[in-house]
Amino acid sequence: MSSPTRVFAARLAGIAVFDPLGDRVGRVRDVVVVFRSRLRQRPRAIGLVVEVPGRRRVFLPMTRVTSMAPGQVISTGLVNMRRFEQRPTETLVIAEMLERRVTLVQEPDAEVTVEDVAIEQQRSRDWELSKVFVRHGPASRVARLRRRGSTQLLDYHEVAGLAGTHSGQGASLLAASLEEMKPADIADLLQDLSGKRRLELASALHDERLADVLEELPDEIQVEVLSGLGSERSADVLEEMQPDDAADLLGELSEERREQLLGLMEPDEAKDVRRLLAYDDDTAGGLMTPEPVVLPPEATVAEALAHVRRSELSPALAAAVFVCRPPQETPTGRYLGLVHIQRMLREAPHEQVGSVLDSGVEPVTVDASLTRVTRVLAAYNLVSVPVTDEDGRLLGVVTVDDVLDHTLPPDWREHDDLLAEHEDERRRAGPDRAARTGESRA
Repeated sequence: MSSPTRVFAARLAGIAVFDPLGDRVGRVRDVVVVFRSRLRQRPRAIGLVVEVPGRRRVFLPMTRVTSMAPGQVISTGLVNMRRFEQRPTETLVIAEMLERRVTLVQEPDAEVTVEDVAIEQQRSRDWELSKVFVRHGPASRVARLRRRGSTQLLDYHEVAGLAGTHSGQGASLLAASLEEMKPADIADLLQDLSGKRRLELASALHDERLADVLEELPDEIQVEVLSGLGSERSADVLEEMQPDDAADLLGELSEERREQLLGLMEPDEAKDVRRLLAYDDDTAGGLMTPEPVVLPPEATVAEALAHVRRSELSPALAAAVFVCRPPQETPTGRYLGLVHIQRMLREAPHEQVGSVLDSGVEPVTVDASLTRVTRVLAAYNLVSVPVTDEDGRLLGVVTVDDVLDHTLPPDWREHDDLLAEHEDERRRAGPDRAARTGESRA
């Protein structure tokens, strides 16, 4: 093997995995180790967790790793595309070991923080957890802040407390390693963690990032995380969520808890959420977001394009501008029509949006059913549909992603994985298919 015989786990996170032909398989997300029953035996690293296209996390056995050079891992060939499921005897190094508070064997009263661990290949070709890089002093809460205290590289046998659960483990290093991941990918990772570790990671994410991740999680896990954060932090995170998502989440809580959190939110943020809570979940009122791009008819195309360029807007909300009489905050004045972004790109910058309206799209009422909204989106090839009251005022818009969230089955991600797996197997099938798909964890 041409790669180094000692590799630090934190440096593996995020690096690319390639097959022998140079085709990229995915990215390393973690290292899987197994603690052994004999006291003097070091934990054995049995494989890597690799994220492959489709946001699946799969298991790559160490027996299929031929090289771990700087910036890349080379595997022997195609890997088993079955979704990784952690077994009770397995420990994830990055997710569960880093930032753990452990003690020194020679000084039981001295606590140190694990910042990294090294795995090392033995003469037997097995990989074992050999070294632990620790920092003396209090644990750091933010990975990117400069840490204080001396550091030390210790042998595995010189520390105690790496195995099992721990009550004081931080997650800032883990959170920092996820910075380039999309919220949906972090949500998938959170679902794979234990309840305790899930809350530790959620607590380490900043409010806006956590809000984005919560919007991608199932209802029961949203409630679990929110319940463990504390009231003040929960209210801060709810303020960062889209109002319709925040309303859906609050709707899962008891009335007493819901009112408590609404009372802690900023009044303007709470007002929008309260309004959405008044509607049934499967109606246009319950589905809509109350913060579309709204402009008066005299606004220019240049102004409209500047508004839809805002990075915080989702693609669906940025696809159209809704033109209304003042006031421009929902509920607005009389709704006049909408202008699609494609139309704006074809018009002169000085043209007024009121002169290029698409008035052929009929808005729906707040009590319109999910089926009605879906049919309007499909019939007019829209990504958003306006919602108005009986006086013709714009109350919000229902976007296509809002509809998909309510029409797909709760376990749609798992179905998507299964379809992708079948497609991969069909496309890659060859004479060694049985051997490849039969790979198991030792």
